[in-house]
Amino acid sequence: MRMSSVWGGPTPDEKESIATIQQALDQGINFLNTGDFYGAGHNEMLVGKAIEGRRDDAFISVKFGAIFHNGAWLGLDLRPIAIKNFINYSLTRLGIETIDLYQPCRMDGSVPVADIIGTVADLIKEGKVKHIGVSEINAAQLREANAIHPISALEIGYSLADRQIENELLPAAKELGISVVAFANTAEGLLTGEMKAPLPAGDYHSHFSRFQGDNLIRNLEKVEVLKQLAKDKGVTPTQLAIAWVNAQGEQIMPLVSMSKRSRLPENIAAMGISFSAEEIKLLNDTFAIGAILGGTYLQR
Repeated sequence: MRMSSVWGGPTPDEKESIATIQQALDQGINFLNTGDFYGAGHNEMLVGKAIEGRRDDAFISVKFGAIFHNGAWLGLDLRPIAIKNFINYSLTRLGIETIDLYQPCRMDGSVPVADIIGTVADLIKEGKVKHIGVSEINAAQLREANAIHPISALEIGYSLADRQIENELLPAAKELGISVVAFANTAEGLLTGEMKAPLPAGDYHSHFSRFQGDNLIRNLEKVEVLKQLAKDKGVTPTQLAIAWVNAQGEQIMPLVSMSKRSRLPENIAAMGISFSAEEIKLLNDTFAIGAILGGTYLQR
């Protein structure tokens, strides 16, 4: 998503974005996550260019359903007829015959879950999709979707700062044997160790209560624990945040955002970080559910 303009801002350097994807593939990273609404199709075309001639190196995950206009969110369109339209545009932009993982970006109740999942199941029969995923849904919706057709993956925000899925959604996914693709591992930058209070004027984070006033001050106090542990282990707070997600179970995969090749070595190295029982306890106690004050738009 960070390689395309989603909210109406400037488009990042396309050559660097393509080079980053290709270098990631060279180093064994094969899960590429996009959405047909990322940059109004730009992101899919970007991925298509990056994987040209090496389709077998990449596992392509595509979200659908979100409607934007001039960078403004308009809502969702999850009607079966729309899904059948979306898939053909995605395949053309990506330059491929089959999407590995196809998933509604979320559910809003306007269309029955059975109709949405059933439509994607039909696309599997047509050879246009291999696996069905879901994103940003609750435990009841996950169970309903999986009863209609086996769900392969759940994409959801998950980090030390956002652990609410541990109450119901994560146990449901584990019970059903559904993999979890965890995004926002640094909680919109909170866990990078680089934030300071107050935020600069105009910083987009200031729109969210987590990053406002006393909330930010108290949240950053907890981040100091992460920073100290990172220093003790000779790694960065970002690496530690990613590594914690990676350590939560074999069925959980961190989805790491990057748009520059320079970020690859640090992020790849994070996958090799391990924790002692004492370190895990320290992090879990410091960042218990509800310990981080306020929310972001990721918590819908």
